[in-house]
Amino acid sequence: MTNTAERDGEEPGEERREDLGKRRTAAFRAAERTLSRPGFRGSLRDRLALLHEAAPEVYDLDEPPDVYGGGVVAALEDRVAGLLGTEAAAFFPTGTMAQQVALRCWAGRTGNPTVALHALAHPEVHERGALSAVAGLRPVRVTGEPRLPTADEVRAFEEPFGTLMLELPLRDAGFVLPSWEELTEVVDAARERDAVVHFDGARLWESTVHFGRSLGEIAGLADSVYVSFYKSLDGFGGAALAGPRALVEEAGAWRHRYGGTAFQQFPTALSALVGLERELPRLPEYVAHARVVAEALREGFAEAGVPWARVHPRTPHTHEFQLWLPYDAGDLTEAAVRQAEETKTVLFASGWSRGGPPGLSFTEVTVRADGLEWTPQDVRAAVGDFMARLRGTAGQPFTA
Repeated sequence: MTNTAERDGEEPGEERREDLGKRRTAAFRAAERTLSRPGFRGSLRDRLALLHEAAPEVYDLDEPPDVYGGGVVAALEDRVAGLLGTEAAAFFPTGTMAQQVALRCWAGRTGNPTVALHALAHPEVHERGALSAVAGLRPVRVTGEPRLPTADEVRAFEEPFGTLMLELPLRDAGFVLPSWEELTEVVDAARERDAVVHFDGARLWESTVHFGRSLGEIAGLADSVYVSFYKSLDGFGGAALAGPRALVEEAGAWRHRYGGTAFQQFPTALSALVGLERELPRLPEYVAHARVVAEALREGFAEAGVPWARVHPRTPHTHEFQLWLPYDAGDLTEAAVRQAEETKTVLFASGWSRGGPPGLSFTEVTVRADGLEWTPQDVRAAVGDFMARLRGTAGQPFTA
């Protein structure tokens, strides 16, 4: 049974998507309950208020501001290097820039511009071919399976590569991580091939629970690591590249060439220090509760009589995971927005997308501080309410 143009192979109209996006944003800002309330969804006043309140806790505001680095930026770099157990770290305005610089530095040192990575890695999916177009590198895909590459795949890859890049966790596969044993074996396999290992650790901060290891132990497996300050720590933006001091110093020169040595970065740096102080210690708690929420979602959709629903991974590896349902993405988004507008409760803050085999849509679920207040009963009740709205807005499951 079908009920929208999308089920006939067409995407919903641009006008509808824009309308849903605006309504979703407005409903989220007015919501009283949500599983996650990241700062970027708030107002400018909210963001400025955060710095006014929290910045004095993390840095002496009587110190002069940074000018092309130094000051609070240098303090942040030292803090990151200490947390990751590396010799040094360099602040970058974006993770895209940080990783391009890291990979081109390694290419110069190894003499091989080939970067082995996953088909769903960030540079392959979200950077418009920047590794080739800007950095002059040659990415090759080790695997496209919805998991990290295996040691056997790395050993058996048909051509030499200078760097193996591993995204931990792999966001577009469902925020998935390998086991600790699998990760160490993959790193060893790369080293057997005389390659260096770089971790795309944009969300590395919350991986300690799954691995059962400290940040220093995890980062210590790689030759270099990139971390983000906004994806998990709720900073204003920014990233850091951490590794050997000589590499980081070379990266600083390339950062200048890329236009990344900005005149002043103190608001972003302060927000990152606040995130390290406030959010980093709570991430294990978020991961633990995400697993509670995931189980309650499964139970809720079963109770609602949904013919097929999947949480992926079944036990979330981090505080973020995917939810898959056999309904039209536009209908699912409409039901989620209506629920938020009418009840002030946001169960699904992100939009829904069509993906995987025909007939399935998915969304990403994130659990942060606000989500800790939700009991399994709260989640199941919200699922029932969501399904009532979905069925009332022409939402019908896909059928063959």
